[in-house]
Amino acid sequence: MGEKVIEIRPSENNMQNTKCRGDFLSGTDLISLYVHIPFCLRKCRYCDFLSAPQTDIDRERYVKALIREIKTQKDCPAGRPVDTVFFGGGTPSVLSADQIGRIIDALREVFLILPDAEVSLETNPGTADFEKLSAFKEAGINRLSMGVQSMHDEELHLLGRIHTAEQALEAFKTARAAGFDNINIDLMSALPGQTFDSWADSLRQAVEWRPEHISAYSLIIEPGTPFSALYEAGELPPLPDEETDRKMYHYTREYLAQHGYGRYEISNYALKGRECRHNSGYWTGHPYLGFGIGAASYVNGARFSNITDFETYSVEMEKAGIPAEIEQVYGKVRTEIHSLTEQEKMEEFMFLGLRMTAGVKTSDFASRFGKSLDEVYGDVIRRHLAQGLLQRTPEGFCLTERGTDVSNYVMADYLQ
Repeated sequence: MGEKVIEIRPSENNMQNTKCRGDFLSGTDLISLYVHIPFCLRKCRYCDFLSAPQTDIDRERYVKALIREIKTQKDCPAGRPVDTVFFGGGTPSVLSADQIGRIIDALREVFLILPDAEVSLETNPGTADFEKLSAFKEAGINRLSMGVQSMHDEELHLLGRIHTAEQALEAFKTARAAGFDNINIDLMSALPGQTFDSWADSLRQAVEWRPEHISAYSLIIEPGTPFSALYEAGELPPLPDEETDRKMYHYTREYLAQHGYGRYEISNYALKGRECRHNSGYWTGHPYLGFGIGAASYVNGARFSNITDFETYSVEMEKAGIPAEIEQVYGKVRTEIHSLTEQEKMEEFMFLGLRMTAGVKTSDFASRFGKSLDEVYGDVIRRHLAQGLLQRTPEGFCLTERGTDVSNYVMADYLQ
């Protein structure tokens, strides 16, 4: 499991649609790319991401399907400049360096990966050694996102992680030795049986490592996960109560700020200039194109995603090299395209933008939609200001500390 971002489901309707492709984008606008690698050595107990263990044969088959999808894409013109690439999962680092390198080569063949592009790869501390990490670096990966989750072995064991705290530290040191100077580590709070002191100690150790970025999330027990079943059966240690959970969150922000990590999004902290450019793009409406099963795309105001079935995706992509079959192939592996209405675009501008500590800019809203922010959301904004949930900034509005605590409630008010 790596960095989480707010999930926008393009369409829950997986109808076959042969009109999912088209030259939506000009050839000069920047775009981000996401590549989904659905493999892991073992599924963690809390994880509801699209991932599962697979054989070496399945992995190689999937890599070939991915490369075929990349090379046959028609959603934007060849040579489109790319400013960020993100390999997510699953655990992308279970692939070999050769496989990751071949995928990157395919991306470079189709797109213009800018020299200063941020190219991230999620990794599990138990899946990469010095040789592999060095090869990832040589292939073009310049940012790692490491799923550490906790600095305490008993918490890691409960989560179902495959590494210990000591192994996580060694993996981090190895990544440094391999030349990575831009590393994120994930940490999880509000775990079953976790105390405030154990969380504070995980933060202390994380700061001692001095990564460039820290993603700190509160556990959510998702339906259908082993954690959910254990929770329903009363077999999990007690979860921290709401007061302790909020205390953890507030302490995280204060402690990390004291050590140079600014909070720039609800759950993300970075040293100055080391914010994750890829994830920031999701929250600011930057277009992106996704490859692999379950991968979502947002181009030209439209959303679609790939199906989640491994076998169907692999079989259909094996046909993608036949020009006469290409539209039928994409009709079977893509969801129905959903073009956002103007209202939906305004809603996303607000509830995604408010995740960022910088908030939303009134001038950006006006230039994008031809209407003033007050004209569309004036009543809601005034109510939130009066309730102490929003505050004015020199350029617009952002959540207050109290508003951040109830951010889901606040953001829901912008869904008309």
